[in-house]
This record gives sequence, C-alpha cells and structure tokens, in this order.
Amino acid sequence: MPFMIGRKIEMTQQFKGDGTVVPVTLIRMQPNVVTQIRTEEKDGFVALEIGTDEKNHLSKPMTGHLKGLPSVGVLRQVRLSSTEMKLGDTITASVFTPGMKVDVVGVSKGRGFAGVMKRHHFHGKRATHGTKDQMRMPGSIASQRQGPVTPGQRMAGHMGDERVTVKNLEVISVDAAQNMIAVKGAVPGARGSILCITTRDAQTIWQK
Repeated sequence: MPFMIGRKIEMTQQFKGDGTVVPVTLIRMQPNVVTQIRTEEKDGFVALEIGTDEKNHLSKPMTGHLKGLPSVGVLRQVRLSSTEMKLGDTITASVFTPGMKVDVVGVSKGRGFAGVMKRHHFHGKRATHGTKDQMRMPGSIASQRQGPVTPGQRMAGHMGDERVTVKNLEVISVDAAQNMIAVKGAVPGARGSILCITTRDAQTIWQK
C-alpha cells in the first residue's frame, strides 16, 4: 500500500503523449524509514510510523525512540488494515506508479488575521448613501436575547495554517532516480512544506 512523506517543490507543467498540457505539483521524497509498528494485539489497531528528513540533533526521548534507526526529524503514522513491513524497512518513490489515485495531506499557507470578506467571502455593504466605516464589516452576529455567540459563526479571525486534504489526485509521472513524483493539480502548503501522500484506502494520522 503506497504511502510516503514528501516535501512540496513547486508547480509546473508536463506534456502527455498527445501533446495535452497537464498542470502538476512536484513532490520530492527522501527515503522513508519504518520507525514503529503497531499491532492489533498490543495497541488495538494496525499502523506504521514512518520517518524522514535526517536530523543531527534530537531530544533524548526521540533518541531513545529511534534507537538503532536513522535519526529522522519528521514522523507520521499511517493506520492500515494489515502490513508485512518490518522495523527499519525503507520506502522510496518507486511504490507509486503513473495513473495511481492518491490523497495529499498538508498544512495550508498561513494568511494571518483576516476579515470576513477575505476569510468567508462576504460581499460587504454598499459604499454609498451615508454608509461610513461599515463597508467591510460583518454586520449583526446574533440577537441580544440569544446570549452567547453561536459556535461556528463566521467572523474575522486567523485564516489558513490548518490541515487540508486534497483527494483523488492522479500521479502523472514518477522519477525513481530522484525520488520525485508529479501529481496533477495543486496541493496545500508552501514550497518546502511537509506533505503526506497516501492511496485512497489508507487512513493517515498526523503527529505534531
């Protein structure tokens, strides 16, 4: 079951055999190492923890956790129905093939504090007939009789910097020599950000 941790490189385009232009995102994947195996008997579920991006300095708890394994700085856990992989096994980009459908999980770009027009696409008020300093205001948020503001009310606040999953993307090409794949379309996050790529039948659990 293909699943890997990679980093977003950039967006570009590639050409199919018939000359059709396809917008793609390039994702580079350093070799991923299996750092922990969870079993049904011990943990109540089957999962693999994989790591990538070698790091020179680790905390003492992480050093103990990775004893006898490469010093990796990024860990992610993938829940599976079953697995035959062993501790220390390496996963490369060759597990993906062109035409395969994958889900890409990443963290979107942070946009800082944003108002309701940018964050929730409110159209704003008319900038005429005596309207003053209210063109981009959210308007009424609730009745005074209601009490507290309703949870989920669309208001100004922190925009972006949250987990986003883009589903059913097609793998256009695989470069096993450079450990790089190209997926059709856009994926969340800035250049160099961490991405988790899995097939549609794997459940990914992110560990911060």
